[in-house]
Amino acid sequence: MATDPSELINRAQSWLAEDPDPETRDELSGLIAAQDTDELAVRFAGTLQFGTAGLRGELGAGPMRMNRSVVIRAAAGLAAYLKAKGQGSGLVVIGYDARYKSADFARDTAAVMVGAGLRAALLPRPLPTPVLAFAIRHLGAVAGVEVTASHNPPRDNGYKVYLGDGSQIVPPADDEIATEIAAVRSLADVPRPESGWETLGDDVLDAYLARTDAVLTPGSPRGLNVVYTPMHGVGRDTLLAAFARAGFPAPTVVAEQAEPDPDFPTVAFPNPEEPGAMDLAFATARAQGDGEVDIDIVIANDPDADRCAVAVPAPGTPEGWRMLRGDEVGALLAAHLVRKGATGTFATTIVSSQLMSRIAASATLPYEETLTGFKWLARADGLRYAYEEALGYCVDPEGVRDKDGITAALLITELAAELKRDGRTLADLLDDLAVEHGLHATDQLSVRVEDLSLIADAMRRLREQPPTTLAGLSVTRADDLSQGTESLPPTDGLRYYLSGSPEAGIEAARVVVRPSGTEPKLKCYLEVVVPVESADVLPEARGRAAGTLAAIKGDLSAAAGI
Repeated sequence: MATDPSELINRAQSWLAEDPDPETRDELSGLIAAQDTDELAVRFAGTLQFGTAGLRGELGAGPMRMNRSVVIRAAAGLAAYLKAKGQGSGLVVIGYDARYKSADFARDTAAVMVGAGLRAALLPRPLPTPVLAFAIRHLGAVAGVEVTASHNPPRDNGYKVYLGDGSQIVPPADDEIATEIAAVRSLADVPRPESGWETLGDDVLDAYLARTDAVLTPGSPRGLNVVYTPMHGVGRDTLLAAFARAGFPAPTVVAEQAEPDPDFPTVAFPNPEEPGAMDLAFATARAQGDGEVDIDIVIANDPDADRCAVAVPAPGTPEGWRMLRGDEVGALLAAHLVRKGATGTFATTIVSSQLMSRIAASATLPYEETLTGFKWLARADGLRYAYEEALGYCVDPEGVRDKDGITAALLITELAAELKRDGRTLADLLDDLAVEHGLHATDQLSVRVEDLSLIADAMRRLREQPPTTLAGLSVTRADDLSQGTESLPPTDGLRYYLSGSPEAGIEAARVVVRPSGTEPKLKCYLEVVVPVESADVLPEARGRAAGTLAAIKGDLSAAAGI
């Protein structure tokens, strides 16, 4: 980090001289004029790092923020990488969401690609991320870029890169692209013509929507009443079109969150998992229930519609609704696909519930666990279905080799409609799975920090003084995932397997601890397995599991010092 004030000012003035964006030029000019060296030191502490999530960060001026200068360099690095791989005349497809600067970043990327000799095609307007992932394979592109920060706060934006197989980049491609980005000395060295790229029409969206029909069984029930929220994002029109094509009744859309809005004014964080984010959806469902229509399920997409959240009625609770955990939806979709006769590999990540491994085993289907993220899940051999606990589901890997909140919504709605026809619910099916495979209860300890060193300190403390018991259960095995395993590449994480306790009615437990790859959070994933003899004892089993999870959470928090 530069500490000399005059050096900071010089670096800022050099950056300002080639910044193409009037807004960030004004911002940086103000910092320079005010001699705000504290803020400049933060903005010029390095460069926003390009990794397997691409780029993601706060909007603003300077190399440590998301802005047009940073994006142009990233696009130039990607173009150089593609040319080095012999794909210098290929097509790059570019999509974007409705966040601040997303359209600008997308156009800059198209201009850089054309200037480097590649072909570029922009999606016609802000559309869900899965449409971009589909378009890459559909159009035979060599790469794709999606400008989105997904469910991050309004001040953020991001830059996600896919290669020609339609899946997100993994090592070593990320390092190779980062090296090419670092080689860009000046924006003056990056040709950016004013035209030359194609803006796609609705043909690619129509092709995506036609493909969504493939996840449903012809003739399956369609009678289900749904409340839906796009969470101020770009999912609404695509989801409504998909539901209409499929023959489902039009969902009731949460009016306050229906339109794309980069400020996300009704939520603290535009993530269905965050406390309070679903309040308006539940209120809409209750209001509908007070009228003539009883709502069967609530569905939410995150702002770029690659995730799907599901809630079910919960009579007797204040909200009247309960958000299903990602692991619960993942298991429901797995069971539904098994019943539909799906074949191929079922995959999830090391932080997701182990329930799907039992579902796959009972159906004699291949099963695989990968590192966290669809960049890894999409590469599972012979993939048929994948999910991760953070509300991501891939139900049509031949169409979209990434998580897709639109097709997942269709499939869970089909399942709920089939159950409704038979006088049953999603909650009933979850009970069935618990009786058949054991109750797999999950929880998460998630700590958001301002100072990232706190996360490093917690990981170091756990490595130096690993817990030997949690909630009275012995730690029988501890894996330091930074060393890698036979089946997993190295990653910063810790995994603990805990013994069961027959007297406590616990079959087994597991804990995984890792820093988030996209947010300033330390995440701890907890799972307890309780044997269940019949549905009658499920309430007691759930209480036992909840108590054990709470005890694990407390002990783990103390061990990590968080």
